[in-house]
Amino acid sequence: MSLGEIFLPALALMLVMEGVLPFLAPAAWREAFSRMIQFTDGQLRFMGLASMLAGLIILLLTQ
Repeated sequence: MSLGEIFLPALALMLVMEGVLPFLAPAAWREAFSRMIQFTDGQLRFMGLASMLAGLIILLLTQ
């Protein structure tokens, strides 16, 4: 499998999943986003790191 055969479908799936909450519950998405704006840089970095680690663990478990 080439990188394009893996990366593009993964990117498409990520975009679909990112769009579900704003589509189904825009007020809740807006509230969550406004709370995230108030986080410090360290808190945002920790959330990003936790998200990346969760994704890597899921990838490792599904192989």
